[in-house]
Amino acid sequence: MAERDPYQVLGVSRDASDGEIKKAFRTLARRHHPDRNPDDSGAEARFKEVQSSYDKISTTEARREHEQSQMFGGAGGGNPFAGMGGGRGGMNPNMDDVFSQMFGGSGGAGRQRRQHAQSQTREKGQDAAAFLDLSPEEAEKGGQFQFTYTRLMPGSHGSIDRKKATLKVKVETNAKHGIEIKLKGQGHGHPQGDAGDLIVRIRVDPGVGCRWDDGRIVKDIPLSYSLLMLGGKTEITLPDGVKGRITIPPLSQIGDRQRVKGIDLEFMLEDGEKLSKAQITALKKLSDVGL
Repeated sequence: MAERDPYQVLGVSRDASDGEIKKAFRTLARRHHPDRNPDDSGAEARFKEVQSSYDKISTTEARREHEQSQMFGGAGGGNPFAGMGGGRGGMNPNMDDVFSQMFGGSGGAGRQRRQHAQSQTREKGQDAAAFLDLSPEEAEKGGQFQFTYTRLMPGSHGSIDRKKATLKVKVETNAKHGIEIKLKGQGHGHPQGDAGDLIVRIRVDPGVGCRWDDGRIVKDIPLSYSLLMLGGKTEITLPDGVKGRITIPPLSQIGDRQRVKGIDLEFMLEDGEKLSKAQITALKKLSDVGL
């Protein structure tokens, strides 16, 4: 199976800053860490994919190497024109003699067969990836939608140019979050071959304060440590604005979920910038009794 684009894995644009990439990585790494998902056999694979994707684009140098790899079909860095000679199609002129012997002479028929053989091995740039963000209403109705993405194209003297491109894509009615649309020849370029394809991934807005996780809409529910341990009730607000109360079972864990009206409510610990003296005293007492 081909590796997924690291920008898509982390859910960031190709123009994201280092800080945005790091924030996305930390969020996904925490979400998919095997220790948080002991009953999910796929958590470790997702965690490793997130880590691998971050390694590829975490620094400016890493991103440059990754882009070179995409540009030249996975060949990695370096000058793609080095050592190719000056013959036909970048090939050493002496290779004409070899093709002449292989395909029966250097006349017209031999030349045609030679050109056909070269076309069969023509290289291709890597596929590019882009997101198309839609509202639930747009996804349901479908239609033509415009978006902008970044292509890597051959520049002068073996350099790589990042070029903005704007396209329109047709989306069918009742489009689902996560579906992919392929646009042929609109991906990254290659100095000696054809451009790759563009994979457009549909992202449907899950609602305020929500996110998608493997096809399910998830909303984080901040809870105090005491509520997680002792259980009780807490008030929630769903994306459609409906408010209600849910029951938190005793000894709940961070990452536990409850499903309400098609929304996964995931428990998380409330963020606290500072502890009061009373809270510190209470925590010390809990520590004394083994909590």
